Amino acid sequence: MTPLEMLREHPFLAGLPAQWLPRLDGYARPVVWHPGHRLFRAGQPAERFWLVRGGEVALDFPVPGRGDVGIETIGPGGVLGWSWLFPPYRWQFGAVAVRRTTTVEFTAEGVRRLMAADDRLGRELTTRFMAVVVDRLQASRVRLLDLYGYPTSSAS
Repeated sequence: MTPLEMLREHPFLAGLPAQWLPRLDGYARPVVWHPGHRLFRAGQPAERFWLVRGGEVALDFPVPGRGDVGIETIGPGGVLGWSWLFPPYRWQFGAVAVRRTTTVEFTAEGVRRLMAADDRLGRELTTRFMAVVVDRLQASRVRLLDLYGYPTSSAS
């Protein structure tokens, strides 16, 4: 399967105008990780992002005195990485492959250029990535409350 076919199948890109996918494909490539492979750590430069096709990647963040604490697991159909979109382009979390994981990897700089050149594409991708940011921040909040023994509530 080609990267373009992978893009057409991924839920994150569902509904995008067909003419945008070949442009994104120019910055995409398939990547496979094996269990235990650390993709990145919080604070490192964020130069890529991924659409997960298969497997699992665990997100974590450093907590003083506790080491890396898991937040959530990203599986097939998920998106890994949003820090590449916002200066200073540094990872806010870390990530480790839990199982053999197949992805489509994007070069962030190229995608940022596409987004800057096409306002509609830029708005659409930013909106989709903001939904990922909100999900990750909510998962982090719940995990920290759990870690420190505070009751969680489903009310927001």
